[in-house]
Amino acid sequence: MSADRVAVVGGGILGCLIARELTARRPASEVILLERDAVAAGASRRSAGLHFPRGACERVREMSSVSEAYYARLLAERPDLPIHPVPMTVVAGAGSADAVIEAYLPGAKPTDTDATGDPDVRLPAGSRAWTVRGGHHADVAALAARLAPAGVREGVAVTSVRPGPDAVALRLSTGDELTVDRVLLAPGPWIADPAWADLVAPLGLRVKRVVALHVDRPVRPGDPCVVLHDEDAFLLPLAHRGHALFSYTCQEWDADPDTAGYALRPQHLREAREVLRRYAPDLAARCRSGRVFCDAYTPDRQPAIRALDPAGRVVFAGGANGSGYRLGPAMAAEAVDLIDRKGQ
Repeated sequence: MSADRVAVVGGGILGCLIARELTARRPASEVILLERDAVAAGASRRSAGLHFPRGACERVREMSSVSEAYYARLLAERPDLPIHPVPMTVVAGAGSADAVIEAYLPGAKPTDTDATGDPDVRLPAGSRAWTVRGGHHADVAALAARLAPAGVREGVAVTSVRPGPDAVALRLSTGDELTVDRVLLAPGPWIADPAWADLVAPLGLRVKRVVALHVDRPVRPGDPCVVLHDEDAFLLPLAHRGHALFSYTCQEWDADPDTAGYALRPQHLREAREVLRRYAPDLAARCRSGRVFCDAYTPDRQPAIRALDPAGRVVFAGGANGSGYRLGPAMAAEAVDLIDRKGQ
């Protein structure tokens, strides 16, 4: 355990979790969280905050399991945090049954059911449904604000990152220069920022738009989250907002988070309604608003935790593929593991 100085660049949920992990493991170190805007003002503010107990590969399943346990402990310690367990039903074509069972964690205990659990959502012919345990959702922006360390430097952008063999020099938008021993870079979709674009480029990340519609219907006690496995979509009841959220897979690539815009466009409504209409035609007509942003995606759809310089003083944590909240605790732990190994 070294008494060094570590900068975390990016104050979204992942950056806040990394700062928390660093503080827990390295109590003698100075941890500085730098955020160009306000904490959780970017992708985290628009996140659905849904935890599925699943993963498309063994590594992501392990990360999902680690993160689920982390959030369970956190909520047990601090029951006032905005983390809310939610019943969950998974719907898929009969031919996808094996894929569903493989994807979900053993603790989720997928159990056959003959209905979705939501009277507005039907089970199409040729489909199957399973209830699963362990689902929850969070108000991610509110949670990040609660987890951010005291003294976070909001409104301070990093304009250059210059790693060297013994330290890393950061130039800040304030005109100051900050010299630190390690940098943990958690920029969310801002992978092309000039300060670190050349360092990150070899990772092959791309930015994709993420879109979810607000469904104007009351949220009833016990409403489940209905996951449409084959479509990679879900319908999530948001009791604290008084409406449901329908997230679908938007295939708009190479978005720029600074210019992409936050407004729904006609094709977003059209695409999302087309998916939802197959399961809940009445609800499709109630989608008139929503949330739009973007996230960074990796070629193999696994989060990227990598050292970006020969000395291993700059570590990237990102490319969460739309799952920054869900996999955040495991990503934070891996990132801190990496700087610990590089520091030995």
